[in-house]
Amino acid sequence: MKIISFYKNEKQLIKKSGLGNREAQKRLYEKYAPKMLGVCRQYIKDLHFAEDVMINGFVKVFKNLDTFRFEGSFEGWIRRIMVRESISFLRKKQFVVYDDEIVDRGSGQHFSFVITDMNVEHIQCLIDELPDGYKTVFVMYAIEGYKHKEIGELLEISESTSKSQLFKARRILQEKLKVQNNIGYGTE
Repeated sequence: MKIISFYKNEKQLIKKSGLGNREAQKRLYEKYAPKMLGVCRQYIKDLHFAEDVMINGFVKVFKNLDTFRFEGSFEGWIRRIMVRESISFLRKKQFVVYDDEIVDRGSGQHFSFVITDMNVEHIQCLIDELPDGYKTVFVMYAIEGYKHKEIGELLEISESTSKSQLFKARRILQEKLKVQNNIGYGTE
């Protein structure tokens, strides 16, 4: 990999970054910034705010590099910081409102997503149209892979509220996809 070729390996790059080496920090940033902007963008609709959150996240990454123990994925460690920064931003801006209404899941309906002929930008636009509370839980669960218990702890909501938000988000997305499929989205 070109970014790391100057250093013997990623571990050395991380260690030098932790010691304040600006060149190493720059290379680390260049390697991970595009992916981490994508993570922040999943939570935050406005690209400029997402960029600000990502930059704040990298400040925390560099301040806390000494806590990374090389026991897991470095990218995963950065990703968790970006998710927490995104949630913190949403909380500060009071963009997230959670609906505590419990949804009856006994109806036998099962929602699943089969997405074909859609580009990533279009899917992101559909997700962006969700109410912020639904969107945050949906992204954390469906994209980031958090469990409802973890989501509840991070967002300071109950596990059942997390499940309810996910159910509602899926239902809305499925309805939007159904409407688009009926009007021939993706066909020529």
